Amino acid sequence: MKSKPPMTTAQQLGSLIKSARDIMRKDKGLNGDLDRLPMLTWILFLKFLDDLEQIRETDMKLAGKRFRPAIEAPYRWRDWSAKPDGITGDELIKFVNNDEAIGPDGKKGPGLFAYLRSLQGANGGDRRDVIATVFRGTINRMINGYLLRDVVNKVQGIHFSSSDEIHTLGHLYESMLKEMRDAAGDSGEFYTPRAVVRFMVAVTDPRLGETVLDPACGTGGFLVEAFAHLEKQCRTVQQREILQTRSLWGGEAKPLPYLLAQMNLLLHGLETPQIDPLNSLRVPLKEIGDKERVDVILTNPPFGGEEERGILSNFPEDKQTSETALLFLQLIMRKLRRPGAHPGMGDGKSQISKGGRAGVVVPNGTLFGDGVCARIKEELLKDFNLHTIVRLPNGVFAPYTSIPTNLMFFDRSGPTKDVWYYEQPLPDGRKNYTKTQPIQFEEFADCIAWWKKRKENDRAWKVPAAEILKNGCNLDIKNPRGKVDFEHFPPEQLADDILKKELRITEIIGEIKSLLKGSA
Repeated sequence: MKSKPPMTTAQQLGSLIKSARDIMRKDKGLNGDLDRLPMLTWILFLKFLDDLEQIRETDMKLAGKRFRPAIEAPYRWRDWSAKPDGITGDELIKFVNNDEAIGPDGKKGPGLFAYLRSLQGANGGDRRDVIATVFRGTINRMINGYLLRDVVNKVQGIHFSSSDEIHTLGHLYESMLKEMRDAAGDSGEFYTPRAVVRFMVAVTDPRLGETVLDPACGTGGFLVEAFAHLEKQCRTVQQREILQTRSLWGGEAKPLPYLLAQMNLLLHGLETPQIDPLNSLRVPLKEIGDKERVDVILTNPPFGGEEERGILSNFPEDKQTSETALLFLQLIMRKLRRPGAHPGMGDGKSQISKGGRAGVVVPNGTLFGDGVCARIKEELLKDFNLHTIVRLPNGVFAPYTSIPTNLMFFDRSGPTKDVWYYEQPLPDGRKNYTKTQPIQFEEFADCIAWWKKRKENDRAWKVPAAEILKNGCNLDIKNPRGKVDFEHFPPEQLADDILKKELRITEIIGEIKSLLKGSA
C-alpha cells in the first residue's frame, strides 16, 4: 500500500516563500517589496492554476467528460517550470517576456505573457478571460533568468492539490498582503484592517442568494470575508453553485491590486472571481438600471483622490465633485437594489426584498462637508435609511493615515427617521492603534451585541433625521455623553474642528452686522 506524501507544514511553506523572496532580492530588476510581492504573486498564480487544472482534468475523466484546459501546452506550469533543470537563463526571460520565443518544446511561438494575454473564454466570463485580464496588467520585472529559475524551483515545492496546504498558504498569503499594504501605504493606498472588514460583514449579514459588490475592492478583503460568511450557509451542491457563480462581484482599476485580489479570492476558494478591471465610476449614473443593482455593497472607497473631467460628467450637474469618495458614495446609492421582488435567496424561490443595504468607510470630511457633499447627504437622508454611523477611534488606519474615519450603514427600506451613532472606544489603557498593535475583531463585541437591541447609553445615541436636515445635513455629531480628549486628537481632526469654528464665528459676525445695519 502506497504511503501518502508528507504534508508541507506551515513552517516549511513559510520557509519556501521566504527563500523565494531572498532569491528575488539578488535580482537588479526588482526594487523593494512593491516589485517582489507582485512578482511572486503571478508565479504562485500560475502554479495554483496548473494544480487546479490537473485536479479538474482527473475529475472530468472519471466522469467520462471532455476537459478543455484554460492554458494549453507548452504554456502550462508543468511544461516550462516543473523540471528543475528546465528552460533557464536568457532563454527563460525571452520565453516569458517576448512576443515571439522558442518554447520549452523547442518550437517557435508566442512568448508566455503574450499567449496568456491573448486568451479568450468560450462564452465570456470564464477562467481564460480572468487570466488574460490579470496578465494584461502584469510585467515580469526580473532580468536574471537563472534567478527566476531558482524562484520557480522553490514555488514548485508548494502543492495546491491539498486543501490543507491551500488553507495554510492562504494565511501566509494574507501576511504577504499585509506587507504589501504596508509598502503601498506610502503610495496613497489605504487598506481596511481585517477586524473592521469582519465587523462590517457580520452586521450587514449577506445571505446566500444575495449579490455582494465591492466597487473599489483593492486586494479583495471584503469579498474574501463575504465569501467565508456565505460559505457557512451552503448545504447543497446547488447552493455552492450559487455562491461560486452569482454571489460576489468587485471592481478594481489598478493592475497590481487587481492581480492580488484575483489570487486572494482563488486561494480562499472562489473559482472564477468576477472582478471588473476598469474604473467603476465610468458608467453614467442614469444608465444604471435594475439589472445592474445589487443586494449588498461593502467597501472602503478611495478618498482624497481626484477623477478626470470625463468621469465627472457621469454624475448629476449639481453633484459633480473631484472628491473620489463622494463619487463612489453616489454610485453605491444608485447600485443598491430597490424594494420589491427578489429573484431568489438561495432556495430558488422569489421573495420580497426590503431593498439593498450598504456598509461604507468614509472620512470625517464626508460627515461635515457642505456644498455638493451636503446635497448628496440630503438625498441619502430623504431617499435612503441611514440607520447607523459607527465612529471609529483614532489610529484605526495607522500608519497609512491619521484621518478620523467612520462606518456608514444605510439601506433602501425608506427615508431616514433617526440616525443612530455608536462610538467605538479604544481598549482600556490604549491611546491609539499602531501597525504592530492594530484593532482586533473582538473589540467590536459590545457593538455587535448592541446592534439588534438598540438603546442609548454612554457609547450610543440617536439623532432625528429632521434635526440633521435642518442643520445643513451635518452628520458630524459628537457623543453628548462623551469626554473630549483634545490631547489625543490627530492634527487633521483638530484642524477640521478649528476651521468649522472659524466658519461659524464668521457667520455669527455676519448675522450681527446685518442686525445692526437693519436697526440703524
